[in-house]
Amino acid sequence: MSGNFIDAEVWPEGSLDILSQFEIDQLQSSGSGGLYPLLRRCMLAVLNSDSNVDDARVLLDTFKDFEVGFIRQDRGLKVTLKNAPAEAFVDGRMIRGTRELLSAVLRDIVFTRNEVMDSGRFDLDDSEGITNAVFHIVRNARLLKLPARVNLVVCWGGHAISREEYDYSKKVGYEIGLRGLNVCTGCGPGAMKGPMKGATIGHAKQRIRGGQYVGITEPGIIAAESPNPIVNALVIMPDMEKRLEAFVRVGHGIVVFPGGVGTAEEILYLLGVLLHPDNRDLPFPLIMTGPRSAEAYFRKIDEFVGATLGPEAQKRYKIIVDDPRAVAQEVHRGLKDVHGFRSDHGDAYYFNWRLKIDEGFQRPFVATHDSMRALQIDEDLPPHELATSLRRAFSGIVSGNVREDTAELIDREGPFEIHGSRRIMGLLDDMLAGFVAQHRMKISSGDYNPCYVIK
Repeated sequence: MSGNFIDAEVWPEGSLDILSQFEIDQLQSSGSGGLYPLLRRCMLAVLNSDSNVDDARVLLDTFKDFEVGFIRQDRGLKVTLKNAPAEAFVDGRMIRGTRELLSAVLRDIVFTRNEVMDSGRFDLDDSEGITNAVFHIVRNARLLKLPARVNLVVCWGGHAISREEYDYSKKVGYEIGLRGLNVCTGCGPGAMKGPMKGATIGHAKQRIRGGQYVGITEPGIIAAESPNPIVNALVIMPDMEKRLEAFVRVGHGIVVFPGGVGTAEEILYLLGVLLHPDNRDLPFPLIMTGPRSAEAYFRKIDEFVGATLGPEAQKRYKIIVDDPRAVAQEVHRGLKDVHGFRSDHGDAYYFNWRLKIDEGFQRPFVATHDSMRALQIDEDLPPHELATSLRRAFSGIVSGNVREDTAELIDREGPFEIHGSRRIMGLLDDMLAGFVAQHRMKISSGDYNPCYVIK
């Protein structure tokens, strides 16, 4: 051990302690088809749990000498770590929760590559095939508990939020926990950590054991949004689109806290899904909430949604300001409607198969200068299709803010250009400028340099 770094050997938790030689070779290889760069980045993020750094390049540079290795033994697989963050250890032994999350990284990377992406078992160009892939990944991660209950509340919100907003998210989480509900978030800091922390206290007061604190992430952002220490069930989806689908398939209702462009992306994704004609009668509670100081933020979101997607989209959510108990009560009532609907229609409680998700929301969007410039953001598009394009625009900005490869692309070629109708571009520019002024883009101090320009 030296300063902030430590060398260690770890036995993985769970079923992934036994790997084939082929799988081990994949994990160790940094060449074409090798998984080592992905594995190293995700493992470092987990070992750096609860970090306040939201720039993947800073994290990777700080621990540039971090290395991972594997030793096959009769007892199974041993993981070796060199120059790992010392904060992941107590008296030389890895923290139990960190070890579990480290094992989850191994599990998801191996399973997703070999059993889903490269197996040929799933048609990833087909909507049904993509949904089946999402189901198999979350099932393998053991997120689908039996006997199933309608009790998982997804909480969205920014990682770069004020202390007041963070404390408020804890209060909401506490009220949710008191009602026996579990929490699922994007697994990072800020509004992803607050509800989980509050729920642990609510569960403790109700003597609820075995509460779920689910974190769903993807490789591109995990280094910038390292898992917070409360997460006890982690799953790494292969891309943002499958991550978003996992949220709405396994979650039973959603609470949105203040955030930035990533939160706006999530809101537009869900509204675009719910606006599909096939989902018109499907109950899905969606509540936006924050302290009194965040009221203007949500009104701006509401105005943007109304001006782009229309009043039907506005009917799909409620805004509750500065009332954590009312939020939890409204969620609880909404989940009773979800339970009744699924019971009446013979739907599974643990996975929302009935929800129709258009392929436009499922196909991975890779943010490049060409793909961002080519987005169709037009008044004439149907609302759920316009939501698809707006979601992709926000996704590209998120990618430029937090993804290592996208940030390097912008450094080389300049900011992304976003084109569209004059009215919508004006609305978009106004909302994004508000996010920048309110310091909702990044945790890091200093001026924010936008990775985009509105044309």
